Amino acid sequence: MSVIKRLFVLLIVAALAAGGAFYYWAQAPLQLSQPTLDVTIKPYSSVRSVAAQLRTGGVPVHPLLFNLLARVMDVGTKLKSGNYAFATGITPFEVMEKLARGDVNQYVVTIIEGWTFKKMRAELDANPALRHDTAGLPDADLMQLVGADRAEAEGMFFPDTYLFPKGTSDIDIYKRAYRLMQKRLDEAWAARAPGLPYTTPYEALIMASLIEKETGQAVERGQVAAVFVNRLRKRMLLQTDPTVIYGMGDLYTGRLRKRDLQTDTPYNTYTRAGLPPTPIALPGVASLAAALNPAPTDALYFVARGDGTSHFSTSLQEHNRAVDKYQRGEQ
Repeated sequence: MSVIKRLFVLLIVAALAAGGAFYYWAQAPLQLSQPTLDVTIKPYSSVRSVAAQLRTGGVPVHPLLFNLLARVMDVGTKLKSGNYAFATGITPFEVMEKLARGDVNQYVVTIIEGWTFKKMRAELDANPALRHDTAGLPDADLMQLVGADRAEAEGMFFPDTYLFPKGTSDIDIYKRAYRLMQKRLDEAWAARAPGLPYTTPYEALIMASLIEKETGQAVERGQVAAVFVNRLRKRMLLQTDPTVIYGMGDLYTGRLRKRDLQTDTPYNTYTRAGLPPTPIALPGVASLAAALNPAPTDALYFVARGDGTSHFSTSLQEHNRAVDKYQRGEQ
């Protein structure tokens, strides 16, 4: 037998062995961390993310083999979000079938930190498992339904993942998200640092929304909060772009121009002193904590480095040098 034929035979044998091992894995019972488990799969999850969520929840699927199984079964784009029940003895193949069928205990909707209330409403309106009792309802009327003492809805709902049975009224989700934001805000307010320039929890909520929109870096939230707090104490303008963008509404096309910064709106912190009149987004718990416990720094300025982080400065001279370096490319 020639060398090429031998190699060909070996490849066939190896492929058969690999296929047999893969089939054995797909049909072998999984040993869960508990006899029965509930695992929530978030919306818009990739196969890799689904595997990670299963493993975190105690269902020990192999990430690479799970991804291969999704390809073999042609269900990679068909895995559905929701809360699933699993019992010891279930196989990877059965797990995949369950996810592809959407055989859920409960459905799920996820509200993301930094979303506006408008985006939250659109997400709930588009969820086919909810009953849409608030469709077309003005925000002020919706706020009355949830028991709020103000008509402004922005920032008043906590971003989180909410489970619900099919056919639940969307009012129930709004009420739960509103109550949870009140709880998280009350907790953060009770643990606040002394001497902050806010007189009410609502002002702290506004500040938290600015922090949420200004940075995605967890380690920088406290520093961003400190910059804004220091500027408020010195009666300096906050001059934060996300407030300008929010005030522009649908006029914002993805790029801020000089004239946008100079055009006055109630939310333009380049033209108006102090905090904007309402939050500009839904802040998460980390931004609430940062707003009420800023980092111990005298920084008054920050500028994006271009890598997702910021450079913080205590003087305008230092800030201008940082702007030249990181935004204008000057050394």
